[in-house]
Amino acid sequence: MAHLQLCTGLHRALAITAMAWCCAAPAQADTHRFAAQAVAAGDTRGHAFAVIDKSAATVSLYNAAGKLLAASPVLLGMAKGDMSVPGIGERSIPEIAEHERTTPAGRFISEPGKNLNGETVVWIDYDAAVSMHRLRPSNPLEKRPERMSTATPLDNRITYGCVNVPAEFYDRWVLPFLGKTKGVVYVLPETQPAKKLFAFLH
Repeated sequence: MAHLQLCTGLHRALAITAMAWCCAAPAQADTHRFAAQAVAAGDTRGHAFAVIDKSAATVSLYNAAGKLLAASPVLLGMAKGDMSVPGIGERSIPEIAEHERTTPAGRFISEPGKNLNGETVVWIDYDAAVSMHRLRPSNPLEKRPERMSTATPLDNRITYGCVNVPAEFYDRWVLPFLGKTKGVVYVLPETQPAKKLFAFLH
């Protein structure tokens, strides 16, 4: 029964992703400006790239020319913060405390790969074991599909640091543009000014 409820929740999340995304339009304008500045400065090095806005809990995917391809709500690390705990990528899941479950901010060279379960992922920070991957079946008590589908970003903090995206979005957009070759992933900070992390904003 739990599995059935989870599958139903996943379908519901996919069905109303667009609705949730529309509510993030003001934050999206800031993301567009950031993307345009990154391309103008040559910081993307001719790669397709993604901009993850943790405050809005969204990801925007751009081609090498800086054209917006698609955008989606995401799930992020449970804890607020812009740094990964040193050595966290070498620890097991049960060893990671709730306050350590952050999605690190910064500029990352992404690489396609697989996790320990053989699942296709896009590595954001391999050493910290942070990746972007499909929303997968998980503990029903976490209500990940429901969190993904709500219009507010306030309940999108639940992961150990990885960026979860709807499976349909991953397969249609992330996999072709970031899942075949290296790219760039920008994760905007939430506890410090973006100018401290991205020199091209100065």
